[in-house]
Amino acid sequence: MTTNPEEMSLDELREEIETIDQEIVEKIAQRTYVADTIAQVKAEKGLPTTDEAQEQAVMDRAGENAEQFDVDANLVKAIFRLLIELNKVEQRESR
Repeated sequence: MTTNPEEMSLDELREEIETIDQEIVEKIAQRTYVADTIAQVKAEKGLPTTDEAQEQAVMDRAGENAEQFDVDANLVKAIFRLLIELNKVEQRESR
């Protein structure tokens, strides 16, 4: 976006939010696809669905990324916890 947000109208700002929301959903879909692929690999190798060390690494990265972009780390971690839980449910259901 090259336009200064202060110079945008309310409708333009809402359109910008709509675009960002769509990009977020696209990224969630991409993440879910990769997580499903990981689940398939785990199943083929007889590995457990849950990997607490990996989950902690994801949460740590989420917190670091939040701080880098000056976003509330607790909020970002809560979102990632939800994403992880949704992936775990899907992995259990597909087994």
